[in-house]
Amino acid sequence: MIIIILVAEALARSVTVSNLCSFTIWPAMFTAIGTPPSYPTGWEAASGTTVSFTVPENWSSARIWGRRNCNFTHNSGTNNCLDGGCNGGLQCNGIGAPPATLAEFTLNPNGQDYYDISLVDGYNLPVSITSNAGCPVADCPIDLGPSCPIPLRGPIDSAGTTVGCLSACEANIDGNPSNSPNCCTGQYSTPATCPSSGVQYYNYFKSNCPNSYCYAYDESSGTALWTCDGSRGPAYTITFCPR
Repeated sequence: MIIIILVAEALARSVTVSNLCSFTIWPAMFTAIGTPPSYPTGWEAASGTTVSFTVPENWSSARIWGRRNCNFTHNSGTNNCLDGGCNGGLQCNGIGAPPATLAEFTLNPNGQDYYDISLVDGYNLPVSITSNAGCPVADCPIDLGPSCPIPLRGPIDSAGTTVGCLSACEANIDGNPSNSPNCCTGQYSTPATCPSSGVQYYNYFKSNCPNSYCYAYDESSGTALWTCDGSRGPAYTITFCPR
């Protein structure tokens, strides 16, 4: 039994989530494929707090994001937070409502880990991903809310502060999300037919956060999707409001 436990622990990866924002956030986690971590899928994180937990070594299609201005007293739907809210209340049982900055992972102990900071669904918090293996930093380290282009702004908090910045797709600027160059759908559903030049406001996100994934086919930028040698078992840290 002891041997089994030690092997299981050796095969797990460590993930740390740190909140360096000056305010409380409510991180959430969703695993689309395979076994999720045995850790709550949502929790309250006061300013300056850090938690660590293990995830399966083959953790796939997984995401962690932060929620802002939450109240779980009367509602367990996606509008229980000003942004990033999800069904289930404090503990999510699905993905978060846009806009939300996503830390995304697909781990592979026999090959390359893949990870990114995604702004495809918009932005709500500065976030970074670092590792203990010296692998590239994926990040969107600055606050995109105050200068967010007017058509993308929202939501707005009670003080009138912009706390989210939608992508052009989520803002539905062109009015047809099923056949949209902003969403890379319909006749624009391939990398060849959906270049970044055809995505409205792409440059706003990419120029401010060059190490982020800023539209559906942003891998072509060379600074969107990052890799790390999974055979080394790297541990990852997700930091909200990195300094």
